[in-house]
Amino acid sequence: MGNKMPSLEEELFPSTPGKFKIERSHYMNRQFYRCFASSSTMFLWALFLIALTASYISFHSFVDSGSRYLTASWGGIQWEKQIRVSAEIHRQGGMSVLVTGAAGFVGSHVSLALKRRGDGVVGLDNFNDYYDPSLKKARKALLTTHGVFIVEGDVNDAKLLANLFDVVSFTHVMHLAAQAGVRYAMENPHSYVHSNIAGLVTLMEACKSANPQPSIVWASSSSVYGLNEKVPFSESDRTDQPASLYAATKKAGEEITHTYNYIYGLSITGLRFFTVYGPWGRPDMAYFSFTRNILQGKPITVYRGKNRVDLARDFTYIDDIVKGCIGSLDTSGNSTGSGGKKRGPAPYRIFNLGNTSPVTVPTLVSILERHLKVKAKRNIVDMPGNGDVPFTHANISSARRELGYKPTTDLQTGLKKFVKWYLSYYGYNHGEAIN
Repeated sequence: MGNKMPSLEEELFPSTPGKFKIERSHYMNRQFYRCFASSSTMFLWALFLIALTASYISFHSFVDSGSRYLTASWGGIQWEKQIRVSAEIHRQGGMSVLVTGAAGFVGSHVSLALKRRGDGVVGLDNFNDYYDPSLKKARKALLTTHGVFIVEGDVNDAKLLANLFDVVSFTHVMHLAAQAGVRYAMENPHSYVHSNIAGLVTLMEACKSANPQPSIVWASSSSVYGLNEKVPFSESDRTDQPASLYAATKKAGEEITHTYNYIYGLSITGLRFFTVYGPWGRPDMAYFSFTRNILQGKPITVYRGKNRVDLARDFTYIDDIVKGCIGSLDTSGNSTGSGGKKRGPAPYRIFNLGNTSPVTVPTLVSILERHLKVKAKRNIVDMPGNGDVPFTHANISSARRELGYKPTTDLQTGLKKFVKWYLSYYGYNHGEAIN
């Protein structure tokens, strides 16, 4: 802890060995006797002691508040320096981007890609425990080695957001923080309202008040298509039949962002992701939990739809999603507001980001078996009414045209890369029983 700080008395009367201590004691006794000999002098002495005590308390209060400022979880001189360094742009025409959910699956990949090409990146993440936070911490450690600073905080913290925008004039916001998962909404519905609706509004308020206003790209979801049966899903299709609370909050997010675009001139792009997978992925996703259970010799549950029809998903590899995210940032256009007032219309866009090649879940399992060289123990059961939909299929013609989006990784190739990462990350570090 270092040397103990000297007390105020020690500062006023430095301790020295030998004769001075004794002489000082006698001297003090004589002085006290003289001072207290008269009542008037006693009164003045009391006032002096009160003033001295007040000064002492004020001094320590000042020191304590300064210490708290320097050591707070966010805020302080060192914290602001880390923010500014992380946000520095290192390429011609680059951008400074605030990435929310930066320790998440998509957020970590997007942050790394932006940093590698020379953009300034500052992350924000609350490191909640929806799934194992150690995976988020590991992603954070990876980003830290590449110079990306992640602030630990909640997107609902308006003061924190205001502080971030005061420290850095972000040109763009990549909003990926959200409560994910369809089935978990039945257990903890309020977490979806807190993160996906209240958090989004708090962020929109911060962006609308910022000067200059940033351009915003945010993650909606293919789940907004709900019970639609027309395929492939197109951005012009109806999205008013959500099958889960998660889908409903993402649909609400699209309406909320449209309002902020219309009233305040915020440039906003919503991205409807289709079943993203790959290295550093989310453990609650089927492909991830299938891999874990197959390696541990545990049975996996494979759902099927009505009339025993296999479920199918438009699985999209993470690298392709990252290309779509960065393409959206690069083409976002400028916000047109200032001081919370709109000067003119600003871009408002929504894009599907998928692979356009739906694959059935049993086929996904077969591919995993091949890469893992282990046979799965399958339990085939009918899909419960938990908000899952029987299939997803993206029409990506709009993203191709506007963003230059072109997915290049098929499921066979993507799962091979995921398995390689999984075995490297979990195979020895976590002592999993790999057959």
